[in-house]
Amino acid sequence: MAPKFQKGPDLKRFMDKKLKFSINGNRKITGTLRGYDAFLNVALEEAEFLNNGEYLGTIVIRGNSIIQFEGIERISKTAAAAAAAAAVVAS
Repeated sequence: MAPKFQKGPDLKRFMDKKLKFSINGNRKITGTLRGYDAFLNVALEEAEFLNNGEYLGTIVIRGNSIIQFEGIERISKTAAAAAAAAAVVAS
């Protein structure tokens, strides 16, 4: 039996970090993560295509078009631990 409530993705440690997304159509986009939701829809600032360098500005990428993403900036373990502690305190 499937659980009644599924948790969304935990991207807190990637907030305000520069990420690279591979999306449908062999497109690659970089930008700073500003928000996300349970469906992995993401909001990026200062986004641009890596394929042709076209500047996109602030965009939203629909979650089902994301194939993979990776951090361009280093994500420190202390930042990840702080985000996890904040999540525990908030709940």
